[in-house]
Amino acid sequence: MLNNRKIVHKPAYRTGREEKAVLVGLVHKDQTEEQLQEYLDELAFLAETAGARAVKRFTQKLLHPDSRTFIGKGKLEEIKKYIQGKNIRVIIFDDELNGSQITNIEKTLEVKTIDRSDLILDIFARRAKTAQAKAQVELAQYQYLLPRLRGMWKHLERLGGGIGTRGPGETEIETDRRIVRDKISLLRKRLAEIDKQSFTQRKERGEFIRVALVGYTNVGKSTLMNLLSKRNVFAENKLFATLDTTTSKVVFENTPFLLSDTVGFIRKLPHHLVESFKSTLDEVREADILLHVVDISHTAYEEQIGVVNKTLQELHAFDKPILTIFNKMDLYEEKTFDKWLEETTKQEILNDLEERWQRETFGNAVFISATEKRNVDVLRKKILDKVRAIYKIRYPYKTVHF
Repeated sequence: MLNNRKIVHKPAYRTGREEKAVLVGLVHKDQTEEQLQEYLDELAFLAETAGARAVKRFTQKLLHPDSRTFIGKGKLEEIKKYIQGKNIRVIIFDDELNGSQITNIEKTLEVKTIDRSDLILDIFARRAKTAQAKAQVELAQYQYLLPRLRGMWKHLERLGGGIGTRGPGETEIETDRRIVRDKISLLRKRLAEIDKQSFTQRKERGEFIRVALVGYTNVGKSTLMNLLSKRNVFAENKLFATLDTTTSKVVFENTPFLLSDTVGFIRKLPHHLVESFKSTLDEVREADILLHVVDISHTAYEEQIGVVNKTLQELHAFDKPILTIFNKMDLYEEKTFDKWLEETTKQEILNDLEERWQRETFGNAVFISATEKRNVDVLRKKILDKVRAIYKIRYPYKTVHF
């Protein structure tokens, strides 16, 4: 029973020590083998971010996930045979598991089992620094836990029916549910208070045009933020390096505006996590201009663009002026061109790429390398033009400093 103690969503891995992990995914009617491998690549990166090393992948083709164990009995036995004697600490499933599935899998494998959502929550819990971010993550953890309580209690419930089955197991699970619901209610109230303070702070920023960096996680938003604002925002080659929104006043050619770096999006981002981070994502909703940063060197960059666009639509922010910034052109060229390719051929390929995306974005695209500071002057000019255009519309009778 949980009693009155605080539920702590245990990290999947111990801090400071790399743990071995096994990844599991399904090929089904809505997901091809190629897509699954891409998702598992990302899952491996998530595991690495959390402090684990994926040593093996298991995949299976099923029309629908098994209701008891998600994967088939034979595949579960195959995993059990593989992990014996290998000191595997965690099994990570790419899709969400319910409480009973987690319990049934752990009974068979005798190894901690989590899903992608749990892994993302673990990373967010490690990355949260401010009171707001910590409360948002804790709320998401409780929301994740609540529907799984019954399944996780199964091993404590008595077998059979009739007399003697309505014992402490049922009473304790109801007590735990009440505790979790109370915690969720308390956290929502706390976040509402923080959100009021954040809203007041945003209002106090005055009449500045607001620009927000958005994009898939690990595309270089924080690096670009440092480049444009000349600040030292934390940036590293791991997922969700930025959780808390950072806002800076930036001045281009005597034209001031506010630039914000925001949390990165990702495939299969848990709904309760998006809900918990609504106040942080208000920076996106309330921005005047969005800078959609894309890692063009990534093999699935087009799908990542789709994920971000879909998330922006869900946030009712897709109708804003958007400048698409194709970042990491240096890595793209390194991956795409071999050293024997003629320069004229390279240039033709690059021209075709740029022409395509200028058409797709109606001329609102720029190709850069933030680390090499390539084409940054063109980017600054495009941002400046968009900011000045909004100033002229919003304050037609006011003298703006440009």
